[in-house]
Formats: sequence, C-alpha cells, structure tokens
Amino acid sequence: MNFKPLKGQHHVSAITGNAKDNYDFYTKILGLRLVKKTVNQDDTSVYHLFYADERGNPGTDLTFFEIPNAGRTHYGNNSISTTTLRVPNDEALIYWKDRFDQFQIERDDISTVSGRAALAFRDFEGQRLQLVSDENNQGVAGGKPWDQSPVPVENGVIGLGPVTLTVPDAELTANVLTNVMGFRETRTYSSPSLEQPPIRVFETGEGGTGAEVHLEERVDLPRERPGRGSVHHVAFRVESEEELRKWVEYLKELRMPNSGFVERYYFRSLYFREPNGILFELATDGPGFEGDESFEHLGETLALPPYLEYQREQIEAKIKPLDTKR
Repeated sequence: MNFKPLKGQHHVSAITGNAKDNYDFYTKILGLRLVKKTVNQDDTSVYHLFYADERGNPGTDLTFFEIPNAGRTHYGNNSISTTTLRVPNDEALIYWKDRFDQFQIERDDISTVSGRAALAFRDFEGQRLQLVSDENNQGVAGGKPWDQSPVPVENGVIGLGPVTLTVPDAELTANVLTNVMGFRETRTYSSPSLEQPPIRVFETGEGGTGAEVHLEERVDLPRERPGRGSVHHVAFRVESEEELRKWVEYLKELRMPNSGFVERYYFRSLYFREPNGILFELATDGPGFEGDESFEHLGETLALPPYLEYQREQIEAKIKPLDTKR
C-alpha cells in the first residue's frame, strides 16, 4: 500500500468520573478550550468532552468520557501511562509551577525528560500528565491557544506532546509501531525506575514533540486496572478519508483485528489493539468541530452528530446537565 506517513498525535481520550469537576479543571486551571460537548457515540448515556486549542486543531485534543461509577485506577502495565501537553518554551514551565502551587495541584519539580524541560502533575483524579517545553522543537507545529482562556496565550498549552506506553514486552509494540504504522526509532533515554531498560523513542511524519511515542518496558508491574484517571486510547493523525480507507484495507490484508471504518462526524476513525493490549485509533484531520457550531460558540451546547440527532430528547433526559455557556 502506498501510504502517507501518520502525522503525529491526533487526540488522547481518558476517563473521568465527574464531568463538572473535569470541565472546571481543564478549562479554568489548565486553560484549555472546551471545543465540543457531546456524548460517547458507543454509549450515549455518558458525555464525551473535547478540550483543545482555540478551534480543536488536530493534535491538540485531550478528550474525556464521563463514567460516573468508574472506580479508581490501579496503575500498572499495558497502559498509556503519561499524557504530555506542549507549552511554548522553558519559561512557561515556571509560570505553570507557580500556577499549580496557587491552585494546590499535585506536581513534581521541573526536570529534563529526553532532552526537554518538563513538569509532571496530576489532575483531581490522579490523571498522569506532564507539560513539556517546545522551545527546541523542530517537528510538527503546535496549535494556537484560545485568547479568552484564563491562562495568558504566551504560556498556554499548544497541543499534545509524546505519549508514554508502559508494557511488559516492548519488542511486540515496537514491531507494530515500526513495521505496521511506519514509525522510526530515533533514540533512548534512561528510565526513572532503577534497573529498568532505557525508554525507547519512536517518531512519525515531521517528528518532534507532537509526533513521538515513548515506549517503557516494565516486567515488574501488574496489569493496570483502569478507572477514573486512566487513559482509554491514543489516536494518530491521518491526512484524509482516502488515506484512512487505505489503512482499513492494509490492516485487513495483515489480518489484524480492527474496527473497520468508523464515522465519528467530527473525524473518521479506525481502531485496533497492539499486542500488549493498548488501543490505538487512526483519525482523519477533518472535518473538524465547526460543522454544527460556530467558532465563537464551540462547546456551549450539547452537540450531536446528525445520525444521533433523532435521539436528542432521550439522550438529554438521561444525561446530567452540564453548564458550559460562557
């Protein structure tokens, strides 16, 4: 198959137990824009919230499914163990360190991770997050922070950075990343866990902060039991629907179990699991989030794709109201 390379991260989807607290944290403290308030298309009784840059450009979306009865996460293996968010430069991390202290957010000290300044922190449910500096980025460009955010634009989050996968057998995942998905292995760096193998870095497309997967092998951990504060899946960018349909055919030829083509309205998708059980999605860059709401009012009302609109009355009756009007 004649593919264009995957372009980098598209979005990361995680689990929250409380949509209201989640909305408050990610918009009022992290300063992201809620660009879409919709429902999980596979279970319309729960919210699916999309936070991003000013208009939800591909590569900037951090999304959450609300599962109110989700238990706590028991961290471990076979997981997406860290989600990183890009900020413009090293100086921005000093701003964030002070901001986290102001809001009493659990954080680590500023450190260096694979050559970049970084600041690890946790949200109110223990979601494992890290800000990374884009100061020396030579790869995929970031997005544009919303100018009505409580965080000044010069310090704002500009998109998703590397995701870390923690697995018991790194070679199995590495094989899929390189031989199936077209990533290239570029370097390693020391694991923060003593006596563990180095963490391996893979990149795709233009590379850089927004197009990396970091692969950590840990044979000493139990399998993660996901819940609130865990990550559900990571999605990677495909340029167009035409390209995505090539991927559908390619995975069929490889006899890799997958979802086939999935219509998500805001983008088109394809899902499959790599051998350590982590769910990957390939998602198109478009159409985007302005097909059913204007740029000025993104995320303010419950948006439903046309094929769910006929169920609006039933959906709104089941779902707890969430005020996101600005």
